[in-house]
Amino acid sequence: MAEKPKMAQIEQSTATATTYPRDLFERWVLFLDTLRERADNMIEHQRRGMPPLLDFKYETLLDARHFDRPANYALLRITEIGDDCWDDCVDMAKPPVIVVDPRAGHGPGIGGFKRDSEVGIAMHEGHPVYFVVFFPEPEQGQTLADVHHALRRFVEEIAKRHPDHPPILYGNCQAGWAITLLAADCQGLSGPIVLNGSPLSYWAGEAGTNPMRMMGGLAGGNWAAHMTADLGDGRFDGAWLAQNFENLQPEKAIWDKYAHLLSHIDDERERFLEFERWWNGFYTLSREEILAITENLFIGNKLETGEMRVCDGCTADLRRIQNPIVIFASEGDNITPPTQALGWIPKVYADTDALKAAGQRIVYLINPHVGHLGIFVSASVARLEHRAILESLDEIETLEPGLYEMKIDNPTGDPDCEKPAYSVSFEPREVSEIGEVHPEDALRNVAQVSRTGEAAYDLFLGPWIRAITTPQSAEALRAMHPMRWTRLMFSARYNPWMGVVQAMADSIRPDRAPLPDDDPQLKAEREAIERIGASLGAMRVARDHAIAVLFKALYAPGAGFVNQAKE
Repeated sequence: MAEKPKMAQIEQSTATATTYPRDLFERWVLFLDTLRERADNMIEHQRRGMPPLLDFKYETLLDARHFDRPANYALLRITEIGDDCWDDCVDMAKPPVIVVDPRAGHGPGIGGFKRDSEVGIAMHEGHPVYFVVFFPEPEQGQTLADVHHALRRFVEEIAKRHPDHPPILYGNCQAGWAITLLAADCQGLSGPIVLNGSPLSYWAGEAGTNPMRMMGGLAGGNWAAHMTADLGDGRFDGAWLAQNFENLQPEKAIWDKYAHLLSHIDDERERFLEFERWWNGFYTLSREEILAITENLFIGNKLETGEMRVCDGCTADLRRIQNPIVIFASEGDNITPPTQALGWIPKVYADTDALKAAGQRIVYLINPHVGHLGIFVSASVARLEHRAILESLDEIETLEPGLYEMKIDNPTGDPDCEKPAYSVSFEPREVSEIGEVHPEDALRNVAQVSRTGEAAYDLFLGPWIRAITTPQSAEALRAMHPMRWTRLMFSARYNPWMGVVQAMADSIRPDRAPLPDDDPQLKAEREAIERIGASLGAMRVARDHAIAVLFKALYAPGAGFVNQAKE
């Protein structure tokens, strides 16, 4: 009698062993077909001129390409999001919200990528919503000052349309420092500003944890960006910035993302394709813009120190800002860690008394785990944190001057719960509590080396590169960028075998019967994926520590490399 159960176990094990290879083969085919569709989406997006990937209807109010000082920006009025439309939802008694998306290699859309977004929440709350977008190519010779004046005109236009309420400005990542410049320039702003994952203190961070701030030094400074823009015929390819982001956590970019798609192909395909539409749309910056960004921010850190020149006769000064500032950062953000979002405060205000004497209110909110992009695209973050910020702005404006940490108490864990199921409090903090992690001497040495290298490049090598570069050679270099060809190689347009993959995937989908999640071999596969990801993560940690050691050896006070550069 004991033989029958044993035989049944053997038969079940054999059946599982037979089923798993078939399931793996089907998932592999569907995985390749998903990469094919991603490539085709990328080609189609480029064919259409790379329009903004926004999940709402809108009308264009102002196009800065037609301004006296043209810039590749435009101001949109949001007219409809899903079932929410302007006429039915907007309460003109509420202040308008302007969302400015980051121009950091990708196209616009991250702040309005889906209905549950900053734009969608603001519209649902009844606010008039406006959105600032930009186009794939900058205007000829476009500068940061041109962009600055275009944004200023956009804000003035909204202020005219809503004279009773100053607009609320949302700045995501790079757009955060762009609107901070508006508040810190000679004219200033009157409404509150919300900075989401926005770096203002570029030298802040922890050794071995935030390596991006050190990469400019290891590359030799500003000249590398200058040469890249020269090779692009005066255009800096945003694919380089996207690649820098992926290099920060390669275990996620080259392994976890694709391994997770393969193991969950039946559930993750649509989400993967939706996000990749935005991630693989690479926009460009002008040579003048990228040089100003690297010189003033990444390497020079001039915004924090009050040395960043906006235009003739005006230098940005963070002490000028009088309107309330809300800073939303995350411990899980390795692109803009909280130290870079908050580190400027103790540099600008010596202590809490100085902050209060300036009449300023700064409120910060720290998420414990969400990543950089999750600050903008996570639906749960939009439905809780962003909604809580928006609903609390009136209270924030009534706070006494000072520094506060915003705390959201949500016992149910439901991001859709309403008050009083969740509550918001503002706990006073001291400026000294923020702390500082600024290897300033080393980073000042980087700035010195960068100036020397930039001068040498512009004198000896730059003129030759600019002389031999043509629009055709620049386009060829763009096409050969790894962020493009590693995607496009899966399109049937470049790889005929992908037509076979598409036919096989079409035949698999109708009868697809995936293995249950508790299948032993499937669980073993996913555990192996996690182990490989953890190993790659450990290698990345070791790399980051090595970067910190090398950086210190090159740029610490008294380092031989620095002394040679100064000589």
